[in-house]
Amino acid sequence: MNKNYFLLLFLTVQYALFSQDKPNIIVIFADDLGYADIGINGEEKDLKTPNIDLLAKNGVRMTAGYVTAPQCIPSRAGLLSGRYQQRFGLDHNGTVPLPLNEVLISQRMQKAGYVTGMTGKWHLEPNHEQKEWIREFMPNVVAEKVKPADIKFLKKVPYMSSNRGFDKTFQGYIQNYWVNYTLEGEENLEAHWIKQQGYRLDIQTDATVQFIKNNSKKPFFFYTSYFAPHVPLEATKKYLDRFPGKMTQRRRYCLAMMAAIDDGVGKIKKTLRDKGIEDNTLVFFISDNGAPLKLNMEDKPISFKGGAWDGSKNTPWVGEKGMISEGGIRVPYIMNWPAGLPKGLVYNRPVSTLDVAATCNALAGLPNAKNLDGTNLIPYLNKEKKGDPHKALYWRFWGQAAIRMGDYKYYSSGGKEYLFDMNSIEHENKNIIDAHPRKAKKLKKKLKKWGTKLKTPGIPTTDFNSQDKVFRDYYFGAIK
Repeated sequence: MNKNYFLLLFLTVQYALFSQDKPNIIVIFADDLGYADIGINGEEKDLKTPNIDLLAKNGVRMTAGYVTAPQCIPSRAGLLSGRYQQRFGLDHNGTVPLPLNEVLISQRMQKAGYVTGMTGKWHLEPNHEQKEWIREFMPNVVAEKVKPADIKFLKKVPYMSSNRGFDKTFQGYIQNYWVNYTLEGEENLEAHWIKQQGYRLDIQTDATVQFIKNNSKKPFFFYTSYFAPHVPLEATKKYLDRFPGKMTQRRRYCLAMMAAIDDGVGKIKKTLRDKGIEDNTLVFFISDNGAPLKLNMEDKPISFKGGAWDGSKNTPWVGEKGMISEGGIRVPYIMNWPAGLPKGLVYNRPVSTLDVAATCNALAGLPNAKNLDGTNLIPYLNKEKKGDPHKALYWRFWGQAAIRMGDYKYYSSGGKEYLFDMNSIEHENKNIIDAHPRKAKKLKKKLKKWGTKLKTPGIPTTDFNSQDKVFRDYYFGAIK
């Protein structure tokens, strides 16, 4: 074979890697949004989410879409790495930041020739609650006494989105943003902090739209991480005026914030349409965990600065944020790709945010990554593959652990054991462990085996903190 052959082969491979035939991918990740709070799920009647509903009507709606943790940081780490975050020790908010040696979706997509970007909440850099990281990387301080200001920004920089595979970043929560492009279209700036005026959700939508406008001629991956409806609750008159009826104030603000996200989804889809790339763009819409109900959904003043109900709901599921019962981990989950997925499909088998990375990896034409814990969902949704995408899904959080295998879910909290039939009308309202002891034993065995593969091995048998018991007594105290 001569040199010309190898040159042609090289050029062919490069064309395949960088071809616009590969779909663009946008992952929209809401924050503390419960299963009930998109209209298409049909659980609550006071919502106005027509654009999100249209995503599902023209795409695929998952009724059993799960996150890997019922809390922000570990859930985001699971999504972006495509691996159970317990494998690298990020069990909950107070352990470690997303380790620098973990390969993220963004880095994989870069290798496939995609331009990558993100906006909104990041939350994966070091913080003062991460005692394990502080003890290792700040050995001269007492970890329990560290305050937020004690962790200098220089230590956070390697963990920021701009150093984790995102070419373009507009990272931030409300007004302060870490950026290397502007909402006016300027690009290729050195990452720096700015104060961006405007309403936080409109800013995050505008950052997504501007990225699409700047990069519509090449395959792209974008992560739109809306900071809502997470507290502090905040909405403009434009969105609040859409909900004039009698209701709690926290519910009104949640609905207004969801309306802002919904408007954003509409603008994103319109931009794709205007650029002629809507058909070949896969859009995910997911939440990072269930709503924090704070047990009784107390309507505290909007000005309240502590943790409080965010106005969202988890109907019909049991539990809330902080629990690996369904209310904490079963979330809105939609996939929309006009050129590649069926229209109007309702998919009832269990899927996970772990599947986002595996699906992106496959669509980008990259080799199968054996260390990913997710599954490429496209063949299952297109009926090219039969059966469930996962033999089992696993969770471990605080003093709780769970496994779902088929329709059955084994759940333990503080050593108390439960077995639920997730296909039954009672779901987690009826413990059937006494009727099916063999099933429970089998699932528990698989769960314990999974636990041996984690950085901190094992399955908890006692409460991690007082909140475990509070949740268990409140939500499961009435059942055996």
